[in-house]
Amino acid sequence: MTVFLDLPLELIEQVILECDPLDASSLAQTCSALHLLIYNRTSQHIWRTLYLSLPLDDPRHCRTPLGYPVTDEVDWRTDVQRVIRARTVVFRPMCCRPGEYLVVLQTLLRLVTLLPPVPGADSDELASNLVWVAALLRGGTFLEDESLVLTFEEEQLRARIHTHFGLTTTDYLRARRTESRAFVYAMRNYQEANDYGPFMLDGSGCINWEHLQAIHHVMAMHIVPGVDNPEETAGFTIFPMSLPYCQSIIPMDLNLDTEKDWAGITGTWQCSFCFCDHRELLYYNNFNLSGADTLDPSLFDHADFTEIFSSLNVEMHVVGTEHDPAHPTRPLIRFAGNVNGQPTMEGWVAVTPGQQIRWHFTSGDGGVPMWSSEGVQIGGVRSTFGVLGSWTTAQHNRSDPVGPFWLRKIVVPATIDVEDMNDVDTDVDSDAGDDGDSNDNVNEWAFVT
Repeated sequence: MTVFLDLPLELIEQVILECDPLDASSLAQTCSALHLLIYNRTSQHIWRTLYLSLPLDDPRHCRTPLGYPVTDEVDWRTDVQRVIRARTVVFRPMCCRPGEYLVVLQTLLRLVTLLPPVPGADSDELASNLVWVAALLRGGTFLEDESLVLTFEEEQLRARIHTHFGLTTTDYLRARRTESRAFVYAMRNYQEANDYGPFMLDGSGCINWEHLQAIHHVMAMHIVPGVDNPEETAGFTIFPMSLPYCQSIIPMDLNLDTEKDWAGITGTWQCSFCFCDHRELLYYNNFNLSGADTLDPSLFDHADFTEIFSSLNVEMHVVGTEHDPAHPTRPLIRFAGNVNGQPTMEGWVAVTPGQQIRWHFTSGDGGVPMWSSEGVQIGGVRSTFGVLGSWTTAQHNRSDPVGPFWLRKIVVPATIDVEDMNDVDTDVDSDAGDDGDSNDNVNEWAFVT
């Protein structure tokens, strides 16, 4: 060790910078001199390099889901420690300390929601954060662990990460699909208190991510082909409702703070939706039961159960905006949509109390609203992931049908480099000192091992 410490400081630092953060932490424990060098308050440049070499995106170049720059000062050491601890817990859940699971989920969510924007849908700039998280969570075991007793906040965070992630291995199982359908088609989940959408029933307007994740699952299984052996999907499935499509699209010359159409509404959108036979829907919801009684989902396991998936293209344009005092640079946007030249849709886009982008619209023939839809933009503002949500009738009668939808702007996104998704190494070698303290695009998919 004495020989090593006799080296010039810049060489010692270079050795440290070539280490995995776990190894750098272990090295710091070998002697007081190295501990002082690595953990000194002036050593932020070391932690910054360790963070970026994982590799992860520079937080100073990232944007929030609403497109705002990240203004908080970066504490590189703390961020590295949290990311490496999250990596350790994902691979070895038994290492999770009491109360730590929430912090791990918050760390992962930050990585998949604070991202560098891309200038256009045809960009091939894939965020390092998304590649790293996809490699870390491949297979989705961490997102499906039923042995854990989670708090309400933890359940919501895990469902939110799952929605952004895409499909896990378990999602390909028939039983899992039945579970999601049972939630999505339960009429009791659509009430005036949650605006008949995937929001909390407490009237807060906050998103119910467990509901949204079930909607994602139902829609996704119509996009990605089924497999006979779910283990074949133990890597990561790339398709338009998965991590690589979460980045905000903000052209270089666009200032969202002054742009009327900050949500990128104007253009052609594909609206895909699902529904099942109304008689089967009523049978499943069994109005003879109370709202507290458990519904019988066996209907969805019957060989003759049919769920229809359909799509139509809508030309949308902005009608006007309304000032939102809580979000002065993200005003409410009113829009209208035409199908085959006929006015069919009208609605608005606004920011939720939880700082998410909410869509509301009604649709019908001849200007008469027949259907009402509530959705949420997944990923950052204008992302190619699109909007997920639920539809009901505009009258909201108790026995009226319900179902999920997916709204996605028709673009020609860049091809995701599958090799990039394979090349990231997130393996953990040791826990020593682990924390130091009909759009063709819809059918694009690939399994990454």
